[in-house]
Amino acid sequence: MSSRESFNIGWVCALQEEYEAACAMLDEEIEGPKYQEPGDNNTYCFGRIGGHRIVIGSLPSGRYGVTAAARVATDMTRTFYKLRLVLMVGIAGGAPTSEQDIRLGDVVVSVPYKNIGGVVQFDMGKQIDGRFQRTGHLNSPPAQILNILPEIKRRHQFPDQYGGVDEHLKRFNNDPRFHRPDVDRLFRSDSKHTGGKSCAGCDLSELVARPPRTSSRAIDVFYGTIASSNTLMKDARARDSYAHDPELKVLCFEMEAAGLMNDSPCLVIRGICDYCDLHKNDEWHYYAAATAAAYARELLSVIEL
Repeated sequence: MSSRESFNIGWVCALQEEYEAACAMLDEEIEGPKYQEPGDNNTYCFGRIGGHRIVIGSLPSGRYGVTAAARVATDMTRTFYKLRLVLMVGIAGGAPTSEQDIRLGDVVVSVPYKNIGGVVQFDMGKQIDGRFQRTGHLNSPPAQILNILPEIKRRHQFPDQYGGVDEHLKRFNNDPRFHRPDVDRLFRSDSKHTGGKSCAGCDLSELVARPPRTSSRAIDVFYGTIASSNTLMKDARARDSYAHDPELKVLCFEMEAAGLMNDSPCLVIRGICDYCDLHKNDEWHYYAAATAAAYARELLSVIEL
């Protein structure tokens, strides 16, 4: 049985598919401690990746948002008080632009941009002259993590040599739920949604023309601002305004990370499952959860804490 003091990495998920993807990335599951601090009602999966001892926790079923995520992370760090890093890993809605060709299944990682620490809470601010103005501050990921990212980026360019995310995704080869879907459609921001979950009745002439990718990599990884809120983003025009704001350059939207950034050394890793518009559905949830988890495993295989 492992002691509470032996765990150095916390891994927080919000959804069942994220939790399953996280557990699939472990080298092995191990027996964790029986004792949890009073009030810590989380259920954990314990395991190892290389020399790291990992504790994985998920939000309760049916609970979402910044507050719920903060509670899980706070209780986790009370019980496992030697954690050096907490990863928030899961899915998000992408905010593609002509500069950032984000596609479904790609990964976004929170890193500082201008005065943003990597995560901005977009319901913790106000609109002035059509521009978002923050009214609070969220911390950046720890310097030790930011220092290792250039090496992660370099390795990602050579999947045949280093394997990395592409290799880790092979863990899901025998689980069709996590396989990559075939259809990735980005509709114009002013497009009407009329076709149900499958978009069968939507006007395909309103699709944004995007050239096929020529890279042999399974996904691309983007680094920058992640927008977090208790409100689900389903407005393509609002998405675009945050993505094009020169002070923000938001890459994706999610609903949990803002609850973690100021309480623990934290990095946010998000797989893109939709484009934050009315055409969103759940088809890419499992694959996006897998790509985010695979990136997290790659990070942990490189860094020493």
